[in-house]
Amino acid sequence: MAPPMNDGVMGPMKRWALAALLAFAMGSLLIAGDTYIHRGTPTWLLLVPLAITCAGVVIRRRAPVLALVLGVTAVVLDALVGPSLGTILVFTDNLYAAVLYGPARLARWMLGITSALAVIAGALAGFFAGNWLILGVVAIQAGLILVIPVTTAIVLRQQRDQAATERSRAEQVARLAELDRQAAITTERNRMARELHDMIANHFSAIAIQSTAALSRKDLDQATVRKVMESVRENSVKGLDEMRAMIGLLRQESEGDEAEPTRLRLADADSLIERSIQAGMPAELHITGTPRELPASVDLAAYRIVQEALTNALKHGTTSADVRIAYSPHHVVLTVDNPVNGRPSTLPGARSGVIGMAERATLVGGALEAGPHGGGWRVEATLPTPSTTAQGER
Repeated sequence: MAPPMNDGVMGPMKRWALAALLAFAMGSLLIAGDTYIHRGTPTWLLLVPLAITCAGVVIRRRAPVLALVLGVTAVVLDALVGPSLGTILVFTDNLYAAVLYGPARLARWMLGITSALAVIAGALAGFFAGNWLILGVVAIQAGLILVIPVTTAIVLRQQRDQAATERSRAEQVARLAELDRQAAITTERNRMARELHDMIANHFSAIAIQSTAALSRKDLDQATVRKVMESVRENSVKGLDEMRAMIGLLRQESEGDEAEPTRLRLADADSLIERSIQAGMPAELHITGTPRELPASVDLAAYRIVQEALTNALKHGTTSADVRIAYSPHHVVLTVDNPVNGRPSTLPGARSGVIGMAERATLVGGALEAGPHGGGWRVEATLPTPSTTAQGER
């Protein structure tokens, strides 16, 4: 049993074959109605060029150039034995298909060629007939036969190409929109990852260090153990509070919701110092310049950078950390120094703290440097912070 044919390929071929049979039938009726020039040749010979032009109709989509060659051949033969109106009418479809479906270069050339042929045909007819009125009549007829199908096909081809260009442009816009959406999702995921890391790492690092110390020391009295447990509980509660605030922010359905989480400010850096001291690492805070209200994004970035720097100092430091906040008219400089013990930390970590701090500084237009400094470790961030007064004067 033969395999089924592909309807997607054979369907159009069948339609054009039926169209060719219909064209041949109509052309035959025209020949039977004496719509041709009698030259004493058998009538059946007029059916040969008609059949050739109809064969071009069958392959008009798959081989438009070959269809044009068949049409030109048929017209030449028809001129020798006729010519007949049926063959000429079907030839117009050969011209139309060649321009519409053929190469772009052929379409450009065909308009000039057919226009020239129409003028030449009219001039020759007027010359041999000795009547220049014939020139206009034949030129118009030749134009209808040759130029009109070509110009129609050119217009449709331009519209088709323009539609294809618009579709391509629309697809590119859709792809760009999808890339923008994916980039926005990635940016938001990175922002959430930084927030969660900075939020949890500080509290749970203190919990891990304090619990490890309590478990490793056998000589601690009850009062000391109680103090350590109170600090552990405080860090746990604060970590849970910040986690709930973050979840509440993510659950907001619109920016107009009144339930807004508490904003973290650089002015609250002293609470970070107190938390560091409670976790067992002394720290000192020094502020120079005049503290002022900062943009929300800069305020949050500065707070998180100090928080993460103290967390790293708690993990790797040996003695006290020194935190300095310097306000200038257009910048705030954060510096956190702490000695290091040179030993890797036993606490788990993703090694993303410095990367997260640098990303935060970059997002607000600032810069961050972190590395060894004077036998210890220094984190220094410079963030742009135009003063509130300067903004009001503008």
